[in-house]
Amino acid sequence: MKLRWLGAGLGLLVLGLLVLGLVVVDAVTTSAQQTPPQPHQAAPPQQQPAAKPANIDRNGVLMLIRSTLLAVDQANKTGNYTVLRDLGAPGFQVNTAARLAEIFAKHRGDKLDLSGVAVIDPQLSLLPQIEPNGLLHMAGFFPSVPSQVNFELLFAPVDGQWRVFGVSLSVGQSAPVAPAAPEPPAAKAVVSQKQAAPTKPSAPSK
Repeated sequence: MKLRWLGAGLGLLVLGLLVLGLVVVDAVTTSAQQTPPQPHQAAPPQQQPAAKPANIDRNGVLMLIRSTLLAVDQANKTGNYTVLRDLGAPGFQVNTAARLAEIFAKHRGDKLDLSGVAVIDPQLSLLPQIEPNGLLHMAGFFPSVPSQVNFELLFAPVDGQWRVFGVSLSVGQSAPVAPAAPEPPAAKAVVSQKQAAPTKPSAPSK
């Protein structure tokens, strides 16, 4: 069963996060069944672990963001998602290349061009952080004209490297656009057609 993670306010996601979540839930359930709590013994409250800032510099962040989005851009332009899939973590590779083609079909049909991410600096709305499950999580956007590219990314550690675990992309307006100012009415030139009658010379006096 293939599951997709839906992020708040973002359009398209390709993640194995829920699959991983189900595995964790199953493990906890099995453990609870094997060691049931003693009667009349209240289970201690469990505090959910919080995310912590990631120890990664700006250059590393830019490389991860740009390489991932450019890989998506090349896959969309060629229609071949094999390389994008191979670059992902095992949790991302649960999606076949054909499935990725289906997921990115709208972006491909809209001819979304992501090549600008190679030269534009992203603005981060979520600084890189390590989630309790060990995934590197970040989000932000690339401002551009006339629209901006919003992204949300997850990376999993594989053999000492961060490899893409999830990609979310959407396109939005970069800035409010003021309505066009109405054109001023054309000035009308009024030309008088009346001319003063020439003055007749006075008759000589006799």
